Amino acid sequence: MTPGSNIPLSVARVTVDVAAPVRLDVSGLLLTADGKVRSDDDFIFYNQPTGPGVSHTSGGGAAPDAITVDTAAVPPDIEKIVVTASPDAAGQTFQGIEPTATVRDADGGAVLATFTPPQLGTETALVVVEIYRRGGAWKARAVGQGYADGLAGIATDFGVTVEEPTAPPRPTAPPAPPVQTPAAPVQTPATPPAPTIQTPVTPPAPPVSVPPAPPAAAPGAGKINLDKGRVSLQKNQTVSLVKGGRPLLSQVRMGLGWEPAFRGRDIDLDASVIAYGPQRNALDSCYFGKLTILNGAIRHSGDNLTGEGGGDDEVITVDLGGLPQEVTGLVFTVNSFSGQKFTEVAKAYCRLVDAATGEELVRFDLTHAEPQTGVMMAKLVRQFSGEWDMTAMGEFVKARTVRNMVEPGARAL
Repeated sequence: MTPGSNIPLSVARVTVDVAAPVRLDVSGLLLTADGKVRSDDDFIFYNQPTGPGVSHTSGGGAAPDAITVDTAAVPPDIEKIVVTASPDAAGQTFQGIEPTATVRDADGGAVLATFTPPQLGTETALVVVEIYRRGGAWKARAVGQGYADGLAGIATDFGVTVEEPTAPPRPTAPPAPPVQTPAAPVQTPATPPAPTIQTPVTPPAPPVSVPPAPPAAAPGAGKINLDKGRVSLQKNQTVSLVKGGRPLLSQVRMGLGWEPAFRGRDIDLDASVIAYGPQRNALDSCYFGKLTILNGAIRHSGDNLTGEGGGDDEVITVDLGGLPQEVTGLVFTVNSFSGQKFTEVAKAYCRLVDAATGEELVRFDLTHAEPQTGVMMAKLVRQFSGEWDMTAMGEFVKARTVRNMVEPGARAL
């Protein structure tokens, strides 16, 4: 398998083991439609080896650790199980290590698929594969997304409360698992009132948020609106999503497209969107491995592996009116996980479409390319008045995954 590819599962029970030249810690997380665990009980690993429909088997160092999924026993509100891996030795990265995930028939042992994530470096943890439910059937998808902050970084991303920034010791110390009960956010148990005071104090902060920054359009361009119809933006230009004096608070689609610069060569790019709060704090990311975020307000169409064909390659639908108030900025990105540079891409663009009418509202064509693996295409920023502005960006960065785009995106807001 290659990153982003998937296969239908022909059996109800599958085992995923991850092997490498060094010992790995392998874990499984049960995720709902919003990409989060329901509780810390949905984090299955060596100190918590069983969960509903999912179990962990330790190889003891002689064989690889494995996660077994009984799809018939997975609760109906669970949409996917992600299988993760991290080196057992503290601080060790995947540099020079080629982990291979093998998906097997859990009962018969037959190999259904294998996947080796390409070009790993400083990552200390990986989301290797996922077993997911689609249209009543179960499939397996190769992911290979890397994290620089270990298993704890993955667990935190998916909603698990983690006590330490690194993975805990193996079962030699059972009383100290990394999985906490919901009491973990309370820092000073002796003074219960403190937690309730700390969080609510922050709401006044939004008025000091970053949204006013986007009006920095190209010199002399100023901010334009949609009164005269479709708008074609140049880099750094901003358009206010207002038509007839009223903000567009309906659903919009951001279509992103590209074509190979060289005929016959596939270009596997990944479109994503990162949602930020008023202090440029990343709230969540929507990409091919996490198709729905923010309770369905943002949805991804799925991965395109080649860039071939006309029209948008990947589409991200945003319900502007349904976004939580804490969301003040969205940054749309495109990455090349396989390492292909944007100099190998032709006709890259993004376009904003009214989801109700199909009318193209705004378009931005990338007129030049740089030999990088990531680009921030555009940003949507909520103004104090409630309207949204779209700014064309076209800023290239060295980043193969959306996770590596979070900091550049925050700086650009």
